[in-house]
Order: sequence, then structure tokens, then C-alpha cells
Amino acid sequence: MTSVPGIWMIGDLQGCHEPLQALLAHPEIARDPQARFWFAGDLINRGPDSLGTLRTVMELGDRAISVLGNHDLHLLAVAAGVKKPGKSDTIDDILRAPDAQELIDWLRHCPLAHYEQGHLLVHAGVLAKWDVNKTLELAAEVESALRGPDWKKMLHSMYGNDPSHWKDDLSGGKRLRVIINALTRMRMCDGHGHMEFSHKGAPSHGDDGLMPWFDVPGRAIQDETVVFGHWSTLGLLIRPDVICLDTGCVWGRQLTALRLHDQLLVQIPCAQYQAQH
Repeated sequence: MTSVPGIWMIGDLQGCHEPLQALLAHPEIARDPQARFWFAGDLINRGPDSLGTLRTVMELGDRAISVLGNHDLHLLAVAAGVKKPGKSDTIDDILRAPDAQELIDWLRHCPLAHYEQGHLLVHAGVLAKWDVNKTLELAAEVESALRGPDWKKMLHSMYGNDPSHWKDDLSGGKRLRVIINALTRMRMCDGHGHMEFSHKGAPSHGDDGLMPWFDVPGRAIQDETVVFGHWSTLGLLIRPDVICLDTGCVWGRQLTALRLHDQLLVQIPCAQYQAQH
């Protein structure tokens, strides 16, 4: 037992409420009533109980931080009337809830990046040119837009794959789109750090010159650890520089939590809610 509350970093939930409840009740986690939780985004969608999952995370109050993932942003876009629900979506329970506005507003105020104790938490990745301060500054630009009165209008500019790389002189919708795509969608890049979005399987080096975003040469983040989810086909990855925690709960694999200070691993087996992709 440590003298300060432990921080548990948790992979994508995607509406899998029962595994989340089992994780929070696990003896290693439940024994610390002051434990804090970092959720790597995609709290909702595809699993059977998006509403219950979202409410459970919200009920953790100040003990929980969740960065926004692409599925969370998709829910906001549907709620804003910018997008129509997809055939695999399981977000109707949130949209029809009596407190739907409160749930949406809570998500709108979630960060896109969080930094503490040498660990940078994002949903998908960080572009090679960005150091920690740059990442937090750019995330704050999107956060400000999401929290402002024109948040629905801002979401219109979120969709698209271009520009594929960062330039400091980007402005308007293109600027916000690159930030959102890097932090919530990115998996593979070319050797220059340009994002490529069609590759969703496990990483394969030498595949048309593509590589995982975290293996792009010359990354600005050297001495901190980037913690992320989003990449279930990559699965659990623990390196000094990166930690991936998406172990495919919604696909019938595991829900993973890793304690920050000693890397103690806790995994909960999950029912298969979606067919393997």
C-alpha cells in the first residue's frame, strides 16, 4: 500500500459496463478507496451499456480523468445533429436518457490530453513534432472549442483525413482537424510523420513505408511516457516510452488496467459484444 493514492490507467471501455464494474471491484483496486483512474477514451459505443458505463465513470467524480476518444466525439457529433448514428452504434440509451444534456455536457468538458508524473495520456497518439507542452497546448485549443457556445459548428470541421501532417501555420477547421485526428484516430504514419488512416490492423513494419506513430524517427517526446488506447489489434504494449492499454474488451478479450507507479497489471476477461474485425 502506497502512502499516496494509486493511479490506475485503463484501456478502452466502449460501453462494456460489467467488465468495468468487475475491474473497479478487483481486490487490488478496491483496497484503495482513494485510487484515481485515467481512462484512455472511448468510454462508450459498440458495447451493450454505454449509458451505464458513462454514468459509472462520471460517478467517480474527481477521482477519474478521461480523455476524449473518437467514439466519444462521434457521440457529440450525433447529439449535435452533425452526424447520423451508424449501424453498429450503441449510443441511443445516452441520447434518450432523461439527463442526456448533462451527459453530453460532461463529455464536452473532458480533455483531449492529460499530463502528470511523467506520463502523457491521450486516446490515439502524438505526432512526432509535438513535445508534451505542444501537445497540451494544441489539445487545449480543441477543448476550448468544444466547451464554447459554437461547439456544434466546430464539430462540422472535424471530419476528413487532410491535412495529414502538422504545420504551425494551419488555421481554422484544418488546424482543429489535424489535432483531433492525431489525438483520437492516428495509428500508422510514414517516415515523415504523416498520418495514414486506412491501416487498422496490427502494425507491420515495411508496409508501404508505414510504421506505428510511436516509431517515427526523431520524436520530440523522449523522456516521458505516452499512454494511449484506440488500437485493439496492437493490444497491450508496455515500453519505457509508450503504453498501449486497448486490449479489445468489446471484441471479447480483456479490459486492462495498469497502475502507474509500479506497473501492476490487472485484466478482466470480457464477453464478446462485437464480431472480430
